[in-house]
Amino acid sequence: MATDNKQIELKLTPLQCVTTQSLYAAIADQLGNSEFVILKKSLDARGKNPHWLVRVGLYQSSFQPPFQAKNISNQPEVHIIGAGPAGYFAALQCIQLGFKPVIIERGKSVRNRRRDLAILNKEGIINPDSNYCFGEGGAGTYSDGKLYTRSNKRGEINTILAGFVQFGASSNILYESRPHIGTNKLPAIMEKMHEHIVQCGGQVHFDCKLIDLKLNFDKITDLVCSNGLNFKCNKVLLATGHSAHDIYKLLFARSIKIESKPFALGVRVEHSQSSINAMQYGKGQSSLLPAASYNLVEQVQGCGVFSFCMCPGGIIAPASTNMGQLVVNGWSPSKRNGKYANSGFVTQINPQDWQNMPGPDELKALEFQQYWEMQAWSVSNSIIAPAQRIEDFVQNKSSSTLPECSYIPGVQASNLSQILPNKVQTNLRQALIQIGKKKKYYRTADAIMVGTESRTSSPVRIPRLENGKHVQISNLYPCAEGAGYAGGILSAAMDGINSINLMCNYE
Repeated sequence: MATDNKQIELKLTPLQCVTTQSLYAAIADQLGNSEFVILKKSLDARGKNPHWLVRVGLYQSSFQPPFQAKNISNQPEVHIIGAGPAGYFAALQCIQLGFKPVIIERGKSVRNRRRDLAILNKEGIINPDSNYCFGEGGAGTYSDGKLYTRSNKRGEINTILAGFVQFGASSNILYESRPHIGTNKLPAIMEKMHEHIVQCGGQVHFDCKLIDLKLNFDKITDLVCSNGLNFKCNKVLLATGHSAHDIYKLLFARSIKIESKPFALGVRVEHSQSSINAMQYGKGQSSLLPAASYNLVEQVQGCGVFSFCMCPGGIIAPASTNMGQLVVNGWSPSKRNGKYANSGFVTQINPQDWQNMPGPDELKALEFQQYWEMQAWSVSNSIIAPAQRIEDFVQNKSSSTLPECSYIPGVQASNLSQILPNKVQTNLRQALIQIGKKKKYYRTADAIMVGTESRTSSPVRIPRLENGKHVQISNLYPCAEGAGYAGGILSAAMDGINSINLMCNYE
């Protein structure tokens, strides 16, 4: 990409930005014949006249796919456990560096995974290896496709975004301030990544659950899988995601160091999208504006309470990975044009909260998480979720009726005090009171709370050194959400690439 480094910020109306075509036409109209590329596009909704701020660079841009095809069929192998964003981007980077990725995934391909999701939603039957968390693309494939991160490593971020574009995402994610792909589009993108990996000579093994490890002193020598396959291995990247509880227990059983870590627990909150639009833009604002989102943070007795994974125009989905445990999450389609807006609403869980749980210290945070997921399940003994109106929750009384809700398996009127620790109840209730004083339309009887949102991050960390290696096992590289080092699609993908760079001694 050549550039003369000249940048201009333009102020555009919602009408000028209603489509990608109208956006480019509006910029061209102001710049004349100048060649340009869009660098950033963000919405300024402050004041009475929301508008878009668009920064453009005056130069000719030519998109270069970051992951080139190479024949690595006969190159040294790297075994990658998990086919989520960390695993797939790690595999793409392996190919760039001249290594052969061999991916082991407990779940199914995205195409076959859809059938299990349909059964889950319609019949309430959970396949423990193929669900919203496990399968090709990992949990990220069915969790909205938001590409937000707190990282400021712009070069690495741009590589991931360009990689998604290379495999089918819209190029607008390269400049949107809050890029988003959409759950409806991510499966096809993951399939194209899969095709690229296999065409280059890599391998992807589905229905291939890791059930044991063979060790020789400080090295893993074999990966033993549920389908009878046994992989001899030299280098292993562990990218199993935050819900692979059996992996944590396997590591503990093999005396491989893990440790409990803080996470967050709470509920999903759902409003009508129109009420969130009114809250953020003001009542009666232009319908040309996108579905509004929000980011809420409060402090209650020194503990954070915050919104998480906000899904404009989205739905609440069942994210359980086992019968007997109830977990909810949220996602949005690419157009974000649904009737509802939902978000996790959670508070911090710290060591003092899980210290009285039974079992070894390394697994106490996990046991705490699972206990409250089981409490949520016990309300209906199914994936029908306990739910309560926000105002009833604030007043600590059971809801006699519930508003409509996007959660397909259905909700049951409950008092959420049955399924939340006392600290969580208190913190959420006080935070809602504080938010209600500042945000009109948020604390309302027409909004619903659905439990439980408990998989915000891993309750276990798999410790590693600065060189990416596990602190004890010299050829094991723990990475991304499952190891406690990332949160979300973008940061998980970045961590996957960085771990492969360290593994392969590439600077």
